[in-house]
Amino acid sequence: MNPNQIYKKPLPNSQLYYFDAKQAIDDIQAGAYDKLPYTSRILAENLVNRADNVDLPTLQSWLRQLIENKQELDFPWYPARVVCHDILGQTALVDLAGLRDAIAEKGGDPSKVNPVVQTQLIVDHSLAVECGGDDPNAFAKNREIEDRRNEDRFHFINWTKTAFENVDVIPAGNGIMHQINLEKMSPVIQVKNGVAFPDTCVGTDSHTPHVDALGVISVGVGGLEAECVMLGLPSMLRTPDIVGVELTGKRQPTITATDIVLALTEFLRKERVVGAFVEFFGEGASSLSIGDRATISNMTPEFGATAAMFSIDEQTIDYLRLTGRDDEQVKLVENYAKTAGLWSGSLKNAVYPRVLQFDLSSVTRNMAGPSNPHARFATADLAAKGLAQPYETPTDGKMPDGAVIIAAITSCTNTSNPRNVVAAALLARNANRLGLKKKDWVKTSFAPGSKVAELYLKEAGLLPEMEKLGFGIVAFACTTCNGMSGALRPEIQQEIIDRDLYATAVLSGNRNFDGRIHPYAKQAFLASPPLVVAYAIAGSIRFDIEKDVLGVAEDGREIRLKDIFPSDEEIDEIVAKFVKPEQFRQIYEPMFAANDTEKSPSPLYAWREKSTYIRRPPYWEGALAGERTLRGMRPLAILPDNITTDHLSPSNAILPNSAAGEYLAKMGLPEEDFNSYATHRGDHLTAQRATFANPKLFNEMVKNPDGTTQQGSLARVEPEGKVMRMWEAIETYMNRKQPLIIIAGADYGQGSSRDWAAKGVRLAGVEAIVAEGFERIHRTNLIGMGVLPLQFKAGVNRHTLQLDGTETFDVIGKREARCDLTLCIHRTNGETVEVPVTCRLDTAEEVLIYEAGGVLQRFAQDFLEGKVA
Repeated sequence: MNPNQIYKKPLPNSQLYYFDAKQAIDDIQAGAYDKLPYTSRILAENLVNRADNVDLPTLQSWLRQLIENKQELDFPWYPARVVCHDILGQTALVDLAGLRDAIAEKGGDPSKVNPVVQTQLIVDHSLAVECGGDDPNAFAKNREIEDRRNEDRFHFINWTKTAFENVDVIPAGNGIMHQINLEKMSPVIQVKNGVAFPDTCVGTDSHTPHVDALGVISVGVGGLEAECVMLGLPSMLRTPDIVGVELTGKRQPTITATDIVLALTEFLRKERVVGAFVEFFGEGASSLSIGDRATISNMTPEFGATAAMFSIDEQTIDYLRLTGRDDEQVKLVENYAKTAGLWSGSLKNAVYPRVLQFDLSSVTRNMAGPSNPHARFATADLAAKGLAQPYETPTDGKMPDGAVIIAAITSCTNTSNPRNVVAAALLARNANRLGLKKKDWVKTSFAPGSKVAELYLKEAGLLPEMEKLGFGIVAFACTTCNGMSGALRPEIQQEIIDRDLYATAVLSGNRNFDGRIHPYAKQAFLASPPLVVAYAIAGSIRFDIEKDVLGVAEDGREIRLKDIFPSDEEIDEIVAKFVKPEQFRQIYEPMFAANDTEKSPSPLYAWREKSTYIRRPPYWEGALAGERTLRGMRPLAILPDNITTDHLSPSNAILPNSAAGEYLAKMGLPEEDFNSYATHRGDHLTAQRATFANPKLFNEMVKNPDGTTQQGSLARVEPEGKVMRMWEAIETYMNRKQPLIIIAGADYGQGSSRDWAAKGVRLAGVEAIVAEGFERIHRTNLIGMGVLPLQFKAGVNRHTLQLDGTETFDVIGKREARCDLTLCIHRTNGETVEVPVTCRLDTAEEVLIYEAGGVLQRFAQDFLEGKVA
């Protein structure tokens, strides 16, 4: 008998079965399940559920790791779903289409290469806000431009829906993947073959933990790891670090969920929860709505964690009803959670290895910036921070220094939360009543993550108030937060250039890294939706938003923020009256009914030769099929701390003077249709030219005359010592077949789960990266591309080793999980220094993937050898 059959039981008050992880745990140690955190309980169920090919001692050895909170053994985790946006999802499916070609060429059956788990692709990352929210036709115009620019991509995506099994596609113009996942796609409890079990999911976006708010383990992964899961391979885990965060107190009046999450992000970054599963509990957690919880869970990667879990409780049930879920499904969620020990009340005895406390009543009105999501400051402290200065609106029509050139209500972080959206709309209404207007130089936009937002704002009579102030709906998509803020008016852009203005953006998103939001917004600030509206009126970041005068009423009264900020009571009244289940059904039922399509007659894609969007990937040919020697490597770059995936592979607009822009021009693409770096990631010839293309990069190998590091997408080619643009340096080294290495500081690869941040460096010839620390998703992506991540020992770094980039490097030793290897540094004076480094192949499975050359190569080997069906 398979060990999981021992624990298969009828689910009470149901015709279904479930796997009793509580009994499986308690059979090992009586009473142990009662002490397990929520995360461990779901992981235990997954192990029992999928234990049909192992013996009982093996299963129990895995479960014992959870009981004893040990991290000695790898164990498999099989997520139930993969959720993708079109950029990484399309890139993953391009890889699978290329894998089909490679297998067909070796005599295998390409039609057998399919996702084996449900894969849901939402087209939401392709739209740029070319037309702002003060244009009444902005939505239609932006969608037309999106379709024209992305015809190649959308052709391929539509083919995947017909060519692959288990792929559903939600086309452009329908919302953001995370908000649709929260409002519709996640059932919280799945049913398959008569068995109920917890929904679990991975997504090709770092903000996939958004759905952790529902009690669903939902984590962001790179496209390469998602491909593994799609193909039925497990994610190999060790018991995660689980940190309990007790939320106490009650938030103060007019404090939004955005204010709370920015404070939590700062707090948790300081507490170093990097890589951990954070579980929120306590009276404060119970008081938060699912919308508020989702705002918090969404910013999981900003505080560096893997997941931000809330357990299932009455708020969950109320939300499922509110969003129009079927009554039987809602009953199943409550029944299963209470039976299986996932209901919040059954976790009172959970023991966490580490517990933190956070007082909600301590949160004030907050913003974050100017370039990191965790760089929180209270709006009351603007003057003390040096941002707010004595301010007068220019009378000559010119922009002030510190001008807010973009004010965007964007991102599922906040538009999933009706309270935040309604708060912005009410503030707009109050401003309109007093005759306030946005400043002319501010490009305003409103891009909800769901069409439902439009319905409840219309029914409440608030959408016209948003439109009057310039916040008309420009898209139902991920826009400004993803760097898709579109072009500025030419005269605004020219004034910024001519006067070298410090221009900024204010947005209700989750990311504000340098260079991300717009090329001419030198920095960006995160704020709640109502504050975004207020800053559009103010027009400058130098404005003290709490104290300065926004305008003067007809009666001569000075108007400040407090005069137009809506009360909690009014916000809650609008939400309760106008957000309804039938709105969610009206939007989602037809959207998901459209996925029944006929299958393609050919399992192979007809690649378009001249496409700059979709091209057959090269991962089975040329240099990538060769041996990685890890010898004689030259540094492509020596980098500081906090290098983000935006530095490694930016996602924003392609400028004509960039390497990618020059390539697209040669390919005959008009400049107006260059689109973003992100949209071209299905074509490696374009995407390669994005590697380290961020103008905010600091490569410490490139110095100014005074010895400081020069900013820009630059590299120094050795041994000549010649400085050139990064892409030209990469081309030079590629022509020489020169193996490369990257040296970096702490937190390397933080930010978006961008597989091209790994693909780009691998295609450049980078064989190893040595850093003081790696962000979780990026480390996995590097391994998936066959790049070796190595970590300096504590106290050792590029400075202590006095590296200047003239050195060459070897890596010596047998590669095993978490072993020590030797980094041999050969200096130009003939000296060799040997430094021990930690091999960050963390599991035996990662070693196998690396040795095969990457995820796709490993799968192809196994498939052709008959090891996978």
